Amino acid sequence: MRTLPVAWKSRLLSGRMIGLLACSMIAPLIAAQAGQPAQNARETPPIRIRGYTIDVTLDPALHSLAAKTRVDFTALENLQTVSLQLNPALRVTGVADDAGNCLSAASGNGQIVVTPASPVAQGSAAAWTFAYSGALDAGTHPAAAAKADGSATSGSAVPLASVGNPVSYLLYAARWFPMVGYETDRFTATLHVHVPAGERVFGSGLTGTPHADANGQMVFDFQWPRPGFPGATTAGFPGTIVAGKFLEPVADAGSHVRVYRIDLGAAVKTQAQQPSGKEIAAAATRQYNEFTLQFGPAETGQMNVVELPDGTVPAAWAPEIAAVASRQMDGDDSFRLLANTIAHQWWGNQVSPATRSDAWITHGMCRYAELEYLRQASKPDAVADAIFNVSASALAYNSVPLADVARYAEFSPEFQAMTYDKGAMIFRMLQWQIGDVAFQQTLRGVLARATISSAELEQIAETASHRNLRPFFTQWLSNTGAPTLDDKWTLYRLGNNQGFRIVGEIDEDLDLFQMPVEVRVETEGKTVTQRVNVMGPQTQFTVDTFGIPRKVSLDPERWLLRNDDALQVRVHILRGMQKLAANDDAEAIQEYRAALALDSINSLASYRLGEVYFRERNYQAAEDAFRSALSGDGVPKWTEVWSDLQLGKIFDASGQRNRAVNQYREALETQDNTSGALTLAGDYLQHPYAPPKIAAQ
Repeated sequence: MRTLPVAWKSRLLSGRMIGLLACSMIAPLIAAQAGQPAQNARETPPIRIRGYTIDVTLDPALHSLAAKTRVDFTALENLQTVSLQLNPALRVTGVADDAGNCLSAASGNGQIVVTPASPVAQGSAAAWTFAYSGALDAGTHPAAAAKADGSATSGSAVPLASVGNPVSYLLYAARWFPMVGYETDRFTATLHVHVPAGERVFGSGLTGTPHADANGQMVFDFQWPRPGFPGATTAGFPGTIVAGKFLEPVADAGSHVRVYRIDLGAAVKTQAQQPSGKEIAAAATRQYNEFTLQFGPAETGQMNVVELPDGTVPAAWAPEIAAVASRQMDGDDSFRLLANTIAHQWWGNQVSPATRSDAWITHGMCRYAELEYLRQASKPDAVADAIFNVSASALAYNSVPLADVARYAEFSPEFQAMTYDKGAMIFRMLQWQIGDVAFQQTLRGVLARATISSAELEQIAETASHRNLRPFFTQWLSNTGAPTLDDKWTLYRLGNNQGFRIVGEIDEDLDLFQMPVEVRVETEGKTVTQRVNVMGPQTQFTVDTFGIPRKVSLDPERWLLRNDDALQVRVHILRGMQKLAANDDAEAIQEYRAALALDSINSLASYRLGEVYFRERNYQAAEDAFRSALSGDGVPKWTEVWSDLQLGKIFDASGQRNRAVNQYREALETQDNTSGALTLAGDYLQHPYAPPKIAAQ
């Protein structure tokens, strides 16, 4: 633990805080208490936090913070002790009740267990003040950062909080203030954030003009709900702070959506950041306006899109904030991620899940909103591919029902895939089943509530659609898996020039499955579509057409979350990418090989396999894989340019410069600059690729 500056000590040693620091009643938790991550211990916490008053000072030079936080809460049961979560890198120096009495507390493993002087009775209200401080530095060794940022309890492998230059970020998920009920228990907050002069601070509900404190630092004041805005009347999740050096905001004319990019210096200010800032501002404004039309007005209409430094999560949100990492802001799918993050202003902020098991509702609707934005802004092929990828992710982890998703940590691949992707597909299927009008009524009904449970959503949808939706929600929340559909049919010619009749059968492998499925018949003339209510293993259907039928398709728009070989190939590829991200090369290779066993000409699986071998410097195996990608199905198209580029790097690494140059030229001839491939090819033509040196063991 680094030594705190004298200025911080003098600030903490004021008023009641003298008593707090003098208590010396903070002890480490014993092993029996610290064995299990706090948020997984129980679904409903025994207290409900009503609000916070937080005074926090950030020192980027020391990568440290010091805070005094008042927690107002209500006990939901009789309690001998009260347990809260706090980032394990932060050391509690004192706890006092509202009368200034010192309270005994033990801390460890991201928990604080406070023992009051007398038991807290069920239904009673209390207010305790916590003093704490510590270092939060994303630049430390990864293993240390994983423990120092709260990820030991969140399941994340990346920093969720960091204090430094040019940007500090304290994400709500980092638990940098004492809390319970992550993403479920809504709260009010008044925050006073002290930062060095020249820095900006972004939070929820900025009030007044920043002012200097007695130590010459600037103080930014926030209050949520934001005063003076009739739409912002309920508690929420105003627990994220981003501070640092930023460029002047970029915004479309007349828009309340502003984009703030990190100030990296004059050399890159105008050349690299400002143009993309304008593009992001235009996209963010368009997304915000479209979501307003679809979901209704947001609480305040204010929106700050703030750049995060790389090394943390891809994106984070809070009321009035969409924070996106640098690499994601400039990536090929940046506007999709931005749409997803902005959608949290409605789905997560305006309405939140009643429990962690209900997180699929808000997470799924954010992914759904992302797909809807893509549908309006992109070509049909891009939308179809996105839905295919979301479907694959939805089925990537299929051993636990969605209703039991709370058993996974919130940043685990399982929790993310099930809540975001399976959740999105459930909403798409619900829209298909009940129709657009009833679906919109359902969404507005959900947004009229502060919290929502799966049972309440089902009731709202049934009221809007006048249908019994119990089989639908049972299938997708309580069961695992998805149906595999097949069809067989016979064609008959009708007499008297009446056309043709197809008599067929839909076969599927889930005995209890029940849901409408679209049957599309393409003819020489008009295409005929018909809904068939599939129930059980075999369902009969009849379709009449005037023209001669040429093709019969089941669920051509993929409204249904269903299994087939093509989807399983994508599932294996997705799992391989996740294994690779977790540095499990052997498992990644097995997943990619499983994909190629199902589809030997799959260019994406071959390319991903080549990536693993290249990372391992197994250049011969990597070359074989990239050549297989080039001779495969060519889907997606970018596998061609990137396979050429990777082959050039292999030849450079093997000392075959002439072959490398030829391969880079092949890459340039594709004219495909996906993820800057052409730029890299041009660079390597000028300067040969050199593999990084292997670090000494």
